[in-house]
Amino acid sequence: MTTMMTAAEVARGRELLARVRDGGNAVLLGQQELVDLCVIALCARGHLLLEGLPGLGKTELVKALGRLLGLTFRRVQFTPDLLPGDVTGGPILQERDGEKRFVFQPGPLFANLVLADEINRASPKTQSALLEAMQERAVTVLGETHALPAPFFVLATQNPIELEGTYPLPEAQLDRFLFKVEVPAVGADVLTRILTGRRRGEPPPVATALTAAELDELFRLVDAVYLPEAVANYAARLVAATHAAAPGGLAEVAAAVRYGASPRAAIAIAEAARAAALLAGRPNVDFADVQRVAVPALAHRLVLHHAATVAGTTAAAVVRTLLERVPVVARPLPEAVR
Repeated sequence: MTTMMTAAEVARGRELLARVRDGGNAVLLGQQELVDLCVIALCARGHLLLEGLPGLGKTELVKALGRLLGLTFRRVQFTPDLLPGDVTGGPILQERDGEKRFVFQPGPLFANLVLADEINRASPKTQSALLEAMQERAVTVLGETHALPAPFFVLATQNPIELEGTYPLPEAQLDRFLFKVEVPAVGADVLTRILTGRRRGEPPPVATALTAAELDELFRLVDAVYLPEAVANYAARLVAATHAAAPGGLAEVAAAVRYGASPRAAIAIAEAARAAALLAGRPNVDFADVQRVAVPALAHRLVLHHAATVAGTTAAAVVRTLLERVPVVARPLPEAVR
């Protein structure tokens, strides 16, 4: 039997989350929902992909999150000439006790938080170097597996694929990201605050918001958030409905979606919804938490038909259609329960 969180535990979790959220909002002005989604993804212990035009503050936000969480941080600038070994590390010939032997030299991937900056500007071969790290939290080089530090996060930024010199990420790699979040432009009021309060656009200094012990405590509190079976069933039905062959499938989905989301998508929604519930001050996941995280958790996992893409249909629009059409409960509630 699952033990419900106490009010004190919920308040403690919300207070820890608020510290990180407030720090992020101080760095990136006017992007409260973006910051919330980043905090939710990290507390769900998932990887995050940020997509947006250059100059919107993606890199500064990731750097700030690393400082706020007190994590070891490494940045890798992805370029077309970057090699897999430049990311993972590799063997180096060294002489010890009169003998020469290959010794593994860890690359920048060996950190708690790795910023893969402009990840889609590197070749697919280099992009694939992250696949094992993101799923297994380990790197295998020349048949030897090396564990990565815990916790381990990849926060990647990418430019829209329409820009020159970009390579689209393969579906298998996109599926490893818990969230893909679009970074929107800000309005004139926010730009005015930046121009009047930040010379050369430099963000304010960021102090560590959580100690290592507090971060571990926060992870435990997120894990303790209760996921009711009815809410889990709703998340499962949302994911199942992305497949055209699903029973009772929607015609709009069948016309637009070539391949639906994997089981990893359902897991991502469940874990992210737990963090979203704690951020809202609830000890259990609500239907609203699932709806809040559905688009960033699902949209990047859908592969659309070419005709749908040409017609202007987006994966995010498909997920919003599912949220409108898939009922939150699988069957009508009895009169006594209403």
